Amino acid sequence: MQQHIPQRCEAVVLRHTNYGESDIILTLFTAEYGLQKAFAKAARKSRKRFGAVLDPFTQAVFQWKKGRGAFWLLLDAELISSRFGLRSDLQRLALASYGVELIDLLLEEGESYQLIYQLLCSFLDYLEQGGDESTARLLFELRLIYLLGYMPHLLHCSDCLKIFENELIRFDAIRGGSLCLDCARSAGIPVKLGTIGSLARSLKVSHQQFDGFSFGQITLQGAGLILGQVLQQILPREPKSLKFLSQL
Repeated sequence: MQQHIPQRCEAVVLRHTNYGESDIILTLFTAEYGLQKAFAKAARKSRKRFGAVLDPFTQAVFQWKKGRGAFWLLLDAELISSRFGLRSDLQRLALASYGVELIDLLLEEGESYQLIYQLLCSFLDYLEQGGDESTARLLFELRLIYLLGYMPHLLHCSDCLKIFENELIRFDAIRGGSLCLDCARSAGIPVKLGTIGSLARSLKVSHQQFDGFSFGQITLQGAGLILGQVLQQILPREPKSLKFLSQL
């Protein structure tokens, strides 16, 4: 039987689970192959090959070959970033956990996600460097929704296509996004046009940029309701980390 040729691939560790007496099963996120399950044999018995590279949020270049089924068998790893600083702050740790869980829930195995991979790395780096948590969450959710193709209508009515100028509007993710009052009737939630405008302008900036943003409390609250509605529509289940994050 022909042996599988070892390959190399950069990845971020989303989560790991102890298996048996000394093995570890990981969920990796790669730009080229999307989500991948990987098996690190005897990783807990001898940390010489992997060290702390298998911890969540770590970014590394992994050497692997095909294992049983869809699993990768990890052979070696070269550390790029441990993002150890995330573990020193509970709020940032919770938000980082929420971000990687969204990736785990919304993406597929075997697909190419170059831009979303860049987005996740930038999000985690920004948090580790002490960036504002509210800004990080808004931009990450917004850009993830956009890059996955689920972006709702913002600056015009999703029903009649009227472009908003200076008026009251409502938002209903089920009906496609923003709605003028005539079309909305009693559906959706009231939102500020300024909040909608801020979201639309934010999408014109590179998906890797998190610095330089300043959102007011009204915008943060309104955006949270809007993005929360959209995510509720597309997620297969509520993220487990969301409940813990909301308690902090």
